[in-house]
Amino acid sequence: MTKNILVVEDELSIATLLKYNLEQAGYNVDIAHDGQTGLDMALSLKPDLLLLDVMLPKLDGMDVCKEIRMHKMNTPIIMLTARDDEFDKVLGLELGADDYMTKPFSPREVIARVKAVLRRFSPQVVAAQQESAEKIFEFNGLRVYPDRFEVLLNDESLEFTPKEFELLVYLIENKNRVLTRDQLLSAVWNYDFAGDTRIVDVHISHLRDKIEENSRKPIFIKTIRGLGYKFEEPKAI
Repeated sequence: MTKNILVVEDELSIATLLKYNLEQAGYNVDIAHDGQTGLDMALSLKPDLLLLDVMLPKLDGMDVCKEIRMHKMNTPIIMLTARDDEFDKVLGLELGADDYMTKPFSPREVIARVKAVLRRFSPQVVAAQQESAEKIFEFNGLRVYPDRFEVLLNDESLEFTPKEFELLVYLIENKNRVLTRDQLLSAVWNYDFAGDTRIVDVHISHLRDKIEENSRKPIFIKTIRGLGYKFEEPKAI
């Protein structure tokens, strides 16, 4: 089935270039040139993926991302920014974006990023999950259901973005094993992220805020200094 992508970009030349290259790669593409229109189209069309510029008229990309997540939409979001500013990147991730790209970028890079994100939500992957026996991970009141995209902490449901959830499951599946940031980038983001491991740190921070009683003294996700991260099953008291 052909995937539908919504591009929200106010620069006509960039929007046109993205539309052309994405359509050449076999995707259906809709375009919005301001944030409010983009938000309205995202909520009504429910695209398979959103390419969202940060600097937009009427409603900026950060607010669009925030509103989409507030509506409980798990649509993957790749944010586009002309500024090589880590604050923008981190804030976008905190608001629920799954990825970001800094302009200028090549059409080839865009297609690679889009394919990598959509691969995670392909019908084949979903079907394989449904056919397999349901997995449940449970540790000290934390229950994770990989096939349901569901996490409970002391029976309270928690909200996760797709990438946060995928990272959590990967950490759990490799519990008690030290994983470097580069390993996590390769496994969860599934492509070369140009060595920018900050995206891993941001997502780890989000996970700790959600599943740890005290994010500064985590019992689940431990930092292994100079190496990376490790998910530990807390010892019974």
